[in-house]
Amino acid sequence: MVSFFEDSAKNIAGKNVMITDAKSVLNMSITVTVSAQNPLASPGYKISIKTKKLLQNREIISGARVNAWVDSMRASSPTHTKSTSSVTDDQVTWNLHHPSALEMLEQIIDASKGKQIVMFLDYDGTLSPIVEDPDRAFMSKKLAKCFPTAIVSGRCRDKVYKFVKLAELYYAGSHGLDIKGPEKRSKSKSDGESVLFQPASEFLPMIDEVYKQLVDTTKSTPGAKVENNKFCLSVHFRCVDEKKWSELAQQVRSVLKEYPKLRLTQGRKVLEIRPTIKWDKGKALEFLLESLGFANCTDVFPVYIGDDRTNEDAFKIFRDRGQGFGILVSKFPKETSASYSLQEPDEVMDFLRRLVEWKQLSLQAQSRM
Repeated sequence: MVSFFEDSAKNIAGKNVMITDAKSVLNMSITVTVSAQNPLASPGYKISIKTKKLLQNREIISGARVNAWVDSMRASSPTHTKSTSSVTDDQVTWNLHHPSALEMLEQIIDASKGKQIVMFLDYDGTLSPIVEDPDRAFMSKKLAKCFPTAIVSGRCRDKVYKFVKLAELYYAGSHGLDIKGPEKRSKSKSDGESVLFQPASEFLPMIDEVYKQLVDTTKSTPGAKVENNKFCLSVHFRCVDEKKWSELAQQVRSVLKEYPKLRLTQGRKVLEIRPTIKWDKGKALEFLLESLGFANCTDVFPVYIGDDRTNEDAFKIFRDRGQGFGILVSKFPKETSASYSLQEPDEVMDFLRRLVEWKQLSLQAQSRM
């Protein structure tokens, strides 16, 4: 029987032919070299596949992918400050497109007049310092009394609830994959917790399995922490030396290559592993608006405050709807669909305080009429 290579050799004698392996995920190329003489007439002909070169190409491509992830990790989690003049120039340009929400508060209030403000808040890096400080935790309670409020976090919903401890809020954990409304109280039951939405329940066994593998695989990287957020996983690298980021990214990818139904994304100093379903914080935002009764209302003014890339899906919803706005919490200029910015959680605290004060004054004025 004539082999594939023997059959092809008639047409490639004396040539270097590039054959692309279409089945290969890496889309690698193989170089086949054939003698200039008639190969089929000579029993000693050779077809040389440069295996070493092939493996080198695979390593280069794999390394390039890891390096791209590390570059992306640095971009979303900056650790070094540029020179003062460079930062100032970048910040000035960026602020023209994403002005401070504190400085624009009057314009924001004017835009919201006659509409119901609905607040959506990320937890880590946005609300966490406020909640953790007992002297400032009251702000969350006052905010909830003035406006319908939802916490949308990458953390497990139960964990966020334990931090915030406000039953009257909506909670969306695991990047919106686990949503719960306010506890309903009745005469027959002291409380009635009702889960509104859990679209990724079938992935729970897989996520638990991957969690154990990631813990074992990343234990050699000092500072790495794997967190099980029920419907998603987080690999925190906040305490990992930047020189080890490439190693960590490679470890995570080595585990996930066996699980095509899970996808890898990233946030601020964290790698996120989530099911490959069409659901994110933007979808969660729309679901929550519908649950609150504001699905197709024109008299609603949603405000979303978050600090990392995972909130961009929600910010884009506002852009598309032309309704409400997003506020990015960041000290560094970043590409974002948010309309406004705040530099740190202390500014978030100040913004929320002033918004609550305005609402309270408005209610007092209405009561006098």
